[in-house]
Amino acid sequence: MAQLDLEWLLVFDEVYKTANVSSAAERLGLSQSAASTALARLRTHFGDKLFVRTSRGMEPTPYARQIQPLVLDILDRLNRAKGGRASFDPATAARSFRICMTDISEVVLLPGLLDHLRRTAPGVRIETEIISTESGRRLEDGAVDLAVGFMPQLDAGFYQQTLFMQNFVCLAARNHPRIGERLTRRRFESEAHAVVASSGTGHAIVDKTIARLGLGRNVVASLSSFLSVARIVAHTELIVIVPSILGKVLATQEPVKLLEPPFELPAYAVKQHWHERFHADAGNAWLRRTLAELFGGSG
Repeated sequence: MAQLDLEWLLVFDEVYKTANVSSAAERLGLSQSAASTALARLRTHFGDKLFVRTSRGMEPTPYARQIQPLVLDILDRLNRAKGGRASFDPATAARSFRICMTDISEVVLLPGLLDHLRRTAPGVRIETEIISTESGRRLEDGAVDLAVGFMPQLDAGFYQQTLFMQNFVCLAARNHPRIGERLTRRRFESEAHAVVASSGTGHAIVDKTIARLGLGRNVVASLSSFLSVARIVAHTELIVIVPSILGKVLATQEPVKLLEPPFELPAYAVKQHWHERFHADAGNAWLRRTLAELFGGSG
């Protein structure tokens, strides 16, 4: 046990990030027994349990927290030393990727990605989580591979690539008793509104523009997600502002209509973001290229 095996360190890193041995094995393309064996050897080598099973998963011990930055540094140096020569074959790869995205992206983008992977990378698995204030940290420590959305807080310190530009539309019931095919400012201010405050969607742009123009908005429903917005609008007299790429999908699912906002709203860039540590990772680079090829310029 005088020397550490690189695979053990990779297992340590993934268990630290995922708090789960099975997930760590899957992300590394190992069997669960191989990952468990590596963890057992790490425990023997360091003379510490390293991870303890709790209700929240495999929690690191104080000693594991102490050595984690050193393990990350070793892996980072080895990755840089490889100079990107490691390859990734999507046709044969067995790997999980975690993408941070909005509920909009799960509705609009994820089906196209999954269909593409089914045909070109059958062994690749996608896990998603909703964008949050923790997304930057999770990108940095490798718990998340990519983040997709409107995330200006990540413009500094992270690599980024614009996938497409996005604007806004108003959504109203197709049979709304007072709104026809055109929405005026007066009608916008007099009608009741639903709003969705969801991270990564550019909703702050709408709020700031309305405040700057001094417009009134009678908000009667504040929603945490876009998943129910079309049904709510279709069966009430509420109106809502949504990104146009989502509005087009919702209009095919419920009896709602899309209307131009009665004032100008700035467009915003939907980007994919990743941390410098994983810029040269062949799998991460392949996933970024795939998203750019599938969705670059869409919307």
